[in-house]
Amino acid sequence: MAEEFDLVILGGGTGGYVAAIRAAQLGLKTAVVEKGKLGGTCLHKGCIPSKALLRSAEVYQTAVKSEEFGIVTGDVNVDFLKVQDRKNKIVDQLYRGVQHLMKQGKITVYEGLGRILGPSIFSPMPGTISVEMNNGSENEMLIPQNIIIATGSRPKTLPGLPIDGEFVLTSDEALKLESLPKSIIIVGGGVIGIEWASMLNDFGVEVTVLEYANRIIPTEDHEISNEMLRLLTKKGVKFVTGAKVLSETLKIEDSVSISAEINGTTEEFTAEKMLVSVGRSANVEGIGLENTEIVKEKGFIETNEFFQTKETHIYAIGDCIGGLQLAHVASHEGITAVEHMTGNKPERIDYSLISKCVYSSPEAASVGLTEEQAKKEGYDLKTGKFPFSAVGKALVFGEADGFVKIIADKKTNDILGVHMIGPHVTDMISEAGLAKVLDATPWEVAKTIHPHPSLSEAIGEAALAVDGLAIHS
Repeated sequence: MAEEFDLVILGGGTGGYVAAIRAAQLGLKTAVVEKGKLGGTCLHKGCIPSKALLRSAEVYQTAVKSEEFGIVTGDVNVDFLKVQDRKNKIVDQLYRGVQHLMKQGKITVYEGLGRILGPSIFSPMPGTISVEMNNGSENEMLIPQNIIIATGSRPKTLPGLPIDGEFVLTSDEALKLESLPKSIIIVGGGVIGIEWASMLNDFGVEVTVLEYANRIIPTEDHEISNEMLRLLTKKGVKFVTGAKVLSETLKIEDSVSISAEINGTTEEFTAEKMLVSVGRSANVEGIGLENTEIVKEKGFIETNEFFQTKETHIYAIGDCIGGLQLAHVASHEGITAVEHMTGNKPERIDYSLISKCVYSSPEAASVGLTEEQAKKEGYDLKTGKFPFSAVGKALVFGEADGFVKIIADKKTNDILGVHMIGPHVTDMISEAGLAKVLDATPWEVAKTIHPHPSLSEAIGEAALAVDGLAIHS
């Protein structure tokens, strides 16, 4: 027997379950269909487990360098199975939390693969959901008034680089490692590649990063990219930019080797393992899109500014629509979609106000336009930059590399972008995000009295530096 719902959400990741909670708050009878585990990629294969490993790597490095703080510890070693056990406990705790939220919101959860059916006896328009249950029981039929597709993404692979889970890995397989390799080649110097390079390097692994572009983290401001390259190189990571990986040269025996074309010459690289980190592909296959008028562009679902597809009762959010593939973005897209379908007239999401973070060591974070983007858009710029080496709290932490950079419009004095690299900047970027939301000027940020000693003083000083008024430089 088919069951009717106001809203059925395909995918229980961060975007899907947050949308479900908001829908329940607004009184909608809501169901979530999830073929894996609630929490999705972010909780089980991305944000949370990777940051847990990064934290362990950071603690290890702190212990190794403890004599610099006057603390003598003797030999320090990594028990990687315990590192993984800690990661798994954190994931399990948060997973139980999401399950509780579903029960609290009286949200029905179907564990299985949901497919959108075309017009049928259940509905004259596409949208009935057939759920192939994980437990092998008969398919469940759901009849929703509205649907949200929140099926997420998976690691992208390169032709000719088969993922075997032993020698050639994506981040999915790397998170399950039971022991650390002595060496690794990372194909891709974007955010995920850099986080893994930083983490593995801190654990003592010999890391080589092959990046096709002419610089690492190419979506970040060029000064952030250059500083990240400098600091990670200083720590021992080897970077090769402008490297076109030649998949056909892959060799796997007791190790993995591959060649790359660099400035017209070919060089071979060998390591125990290879991590392929070249972006993510949308999970849009096998969910019945062919039974609808929904349009895809370059593998992603097309939507309008309120996340409606060509089928106006079907919405799509998160990684499966492309754009900023970030958990916090998916969550807010989900909330916006729910509020739109319920007639609450939400504001459009301004993606220039969304903060982005790189959880490497050092960390990097940004909001708004890069210097290159601002110039390309025709702004006349003024910038201010302030180093953490002039901030007392950074010296106390023993992490004084990096800086805060603020870009402003000379004409209006509005802040266009804020870029940071250094200690705990992923926690500090929200101040800059709020400044952007409030359309603040550097003067207004500088007038905010930042506590001393604190890392946030670098933000106030960078704001002063925009007009050449920094106190401590």
